[in-house]
Amino acid sequence: MMTVSMSFGLRLALGAFLATACLTDGGSIAAAEAAQKHAPHHAKASPAPAHYTPPPYISMDFATGRVIEARDATRPWYPASVTKLMTVYVALQAVQEGRLSLDTPLVVSARAASMKPSKMGFAPGSLVTLDNALKMLMVKSANDIAITVAEGVSGSVEAFAAEMNATAAKVGMHESHFVNPNGLPDPNHYSSARDMAILGRALLLTFPQHADLFDIGAMKLGDQVIPNHNGLIGRYPGADGMKTGFTCAAGFNLVASAVRGQRKVLVVVMGDASARIRTAHAADLFDRAFSTSQLGQEASDLSTAGSSPPDMRAEICGHRSPKAQLLAETEDFNSPIQVAPGSDPPIPGNGAMIASLPRPVFEPIPVFVGEAPGYQGPIAGPRPANTPIGAIAYTAPEHSAAPTSPIKPDPEALPMHREAHSAHKAKAGKKSGASSPKSADHTKAKIAKPVKKSGPAKAATKTPGKTAVHVSAPNQADQH
Repeated sequence: MMTVSMSFGLRLALGAFLATACLTDGGSIAAAEAAQKHAPHHAKASPAPAHYTPPPYISMDFATGRVIEARDATRPWYPASVTKLMTVYVALQAVQEGRLSLDTPLVVSARAASMKPSKMGFAPGSLVTLDNALKMLMVKSANDIAITVAEGVSGSVEAFAAEMNATAAKVGMHESHFVNPNGLPDPNHYSSARDMAILGRALLLTFPQHADLFDIGAMKLGDQVIPNHNGLIGRYPGADGMKTGFTCAAGFNLVASAVRGQRKVLVVVMGDASARIRTAHAADLFDRAFSTSQLGQEASDLSTAGSSPPDMRAEICGHRSPKAQLLAETEDFNSPIQVAPGSDPPIPGNGAMIASLPRPVFEPIPVFVGEAPGYQGPIAGPRPANTPIGAIAYTAPEHSAAPTSPIKPDPEALPMHREAHSAHKAKAGKKSGASSPKSADHTKAKIAKPVKKSGPAKAATKTPGKTAVHVSAPNQADQH
């Protein structure tokens, strides 16, 4: 449930008015596609390459699973961070099976800490509950936390990827193959717009009690407030979450859901040229979907396109500096979509206008690092295949921080707008077998104890993401 301030309510009213005024020629979808061919993305951008790859998309009726509108929806595509929807599915499935609980502490391993941004930047040996990890995954899109979840649930990234692929087959995905839990580039890691729509629907149907996990406007870790990257939340009337993604090879991807009246629609866009265009494109697809009652075939019945995923690097990042690539998902949503010198400006449609509305500021939900108060169950971390959680104790590597010193998040990694030219290195500390005393301040990270904790895994006492997100006033955008 959201509470909206008067000023933001007026902005939403404006959005609702715009959303009902669809242009008969396709509005800003055509404008956005024109902008994708020509728009520079920072002051010194060179013209976009002559080659243009139309981005795949699909809009799907949630109740029936039928297609409303689609283009190249079964073409294989690099999913980038929308991969993390599958990571959440596998993790919640493990909770449902009783393998661990939402309160189970997960160990941040050296492998997890080595991931590229976006990341939380916790040092090896830190603990984070599965509940908090899933929130960090959906809001910050943290690549290190995705590895932490994978190792905690399955013991290794490779074992978790096998579970991801088995789950993909179970829910009816066709063009997908996963090799990691975060979507960082790999030629053997791919999906499609149709498959991501099927996955989004399966998540909401299988775990409806966790739907709010995908609609968290912002989270707070200590004094740091981290906004969600989904440009539709709080701006498009009825938008209620899912996940964004970006890499140079993939472009700007989005899986989104929205409700109008008694009807729910899922939209997936892949390979858009910027975060603003992605938001505008998705908003237009929602407008078109909600304006018709005509439905096509079931998404699962679409014919599979037999091709390899395109590498969008030249089109998406050929004109972006490394710094601009890092900042791509945090670009200013309030600035209008620009066009190349000499080209005709696009006619703004509903989507472009929605994308130019100020981002609201959400009341953040709190997250913390460390064990949940009173937890007495096992700790989950990297372990051999087929080894139960807690059977093998994880020992922090030699270079991890001393257990007598609380670990602070890496300042290079937490703010999404910071550059991250070098990987985080934890400060060397004294080797000690004693664990640090439990602090009342759970925003501080904690080293894993090098011994197994006794007691059975207890059932979850809280639901992840079920904290209501209250809206009051502007926010920001995601980096993969």
